[in-house]
Amino acid sequence: MPSVPQPITSLQNPGVKEIVKLRQRSHRDENALLIVEGYRETKRALDNGIPIRKLFFCPALYQGKNEPAIVARCAELNVPLWECSEAVFRKIAYRDRPEGLLALCPQIRRTLADLRLPKNPFIVVAEHIEKPGNLGTMLRTADAAGVDAFIVCDRCTDINNPNVVRASIGTLFTVQVAEASTPETIAWLATHQIRVVAATPHATQLYTAVDMTKPVAIILGAEQFGLSDTWLAKATDQVRIPMLGQADSLNVAAAATILLYEVVRQRQPAAST
Repeated sequence: MPSVPQPITSLQNPGVKEIVKLRQRSHRDENALLIVEGYRETKRALDNGIPIRKLFFCPALYQGKNEPAIVARCAELNVPLWECSEAVFRKIAYRDRPEGLLALCPQIRRTLADLRLPKNPFIVVAEHIEKPGNLGTMLRTADAAGVDAFIVCDRCTDINNPNVVRASIGTLFTVQVAEASTPETIAWLATHQIRVVAATPHATQLYTAVDMTKPVAIILGAEQFGLSDTWLAKATDQVRIPMLGQADSLNVAAAATILLYEVVRQRQPAAST
């Protein structure tokens, strides 16, 4: 039998308090949960087989006509459903303009050993990315560019932060995302014979000059300081994006978009003709 929604009208409800506490990383990690808020984000979790532990919804805050289908899908999966009053949902919502859907899902906790690669892999490695918005945007681009795996090295940002889910628009669930240390990742790339292309404004070689049609990993570093010396030393190639104005570098998410789509361009069938 499908699950039946239970009403929540009190701000003192234990479920409300649980979600508010999950805004703290320590509580998320302790319970191995992440917050997924919004229609597209929740749909992508469902479409990619991410289990939903609980779904909270508020019809008064729906932004369109698609939200009831998400509730119905969760009901068929016997997900516990909680129908919230508007005041309750605004209390638990992470966003300033909530859309009336909020799910609790298990955290993403992949390692390098969990990654499954095709014959000609296309990898992104992000080292020390500090801002959840940048990490989420990079994941969104990785999804759009068909990246096979996204490795977060020596993380500064919690990949299960609700702002990462939000900025990625749920593509945290569509791309294989793993976490590892820099030494582990360097060894793993070497084992799989993957070319390491490090982005740095100090390189002499333009990013368009490197062959990225074979197995490749694009390595991007922290917003303020760029890549560590370890990555620069281990890179097969160091490349730069030309800067023609007074700024000496791009935002890391913008740089990722340019570099990832260069891989896409080179791998298009027309590129070899």
